[in-house]
Amino acid sequence: MITDRIEKSRIIPVIALEKAEDAIPLCKALGAGGLHVAEITFRTAAARDALKIVSQEFPEFALGAGTVTTLEEVETAVNCGAQFAVAPGLNPRVVKKAQELGLPFFPGVCTPTDIEMALECGCQTLKYFPAGEMGGISMLKALYGPYRHKGVRFIPTGGVSVTNLADYIKEPSVVAVGGTWIASAGLIKAKNWDEISNLARSAVEIVRSAIVS
Repeated sequence: MITDRIEKSRIIPVIALEKAEDAIPLCKALGAGGLHVAEITFRTAAARDALKIVSQEFPEFALGAGTVTTLEEVETAVNCGAQFAVAPGLNPRVVKKAQELGLPFFPGVCTPTDIEMALECGCQTLKYFPAGEMGGISMLKALYGPYRHKGVRFIPTGGVSVTNLADYIKEPSVVAVGGTWIASAGLIKAKNWDEISNLARSAVEIVRSAIVS
């Protein structure tokens, strides 16, 4: 199950690729750092081809499509080999389409109303976005209380970084965190694959230490 694979990793690099061919050295860099998860967002025109490349060249990766906000993007994600999809918000029509196509979908929420709408749509694993701006860990704890018995868990994204990664990982409500800091647009543009590997390796170590402590 893809959620189990994501929870085992605990980190989802959120990636915006301007050039699809960068997907290969990027995934090699992530893998060298111990991460085999990638969320390629539909924020760029290269997303479709990048998803296809990763699906074909890196079958060991848990591959997600990000910023999936339309019915067409759901279909594209499936056709390009994505194993899960993520959205910044909650669109019931998009969720339904993903369910019809058998694509695990993590809609974005930030309020109790959002959570109840997600539950109504049959979703329990939810992207908490934008995590930092919406109150961070303290808000996450407050939201978890009333919905824990419903099986709700979160993927906080937005404002998550190396400085607060361990704190998020220690929260029982957190399946994994999403973030751009490991493979930022700047590092990808500069083709600084070694630094991406270093950041991935550091994040994996922080997660390992947080789980043990």
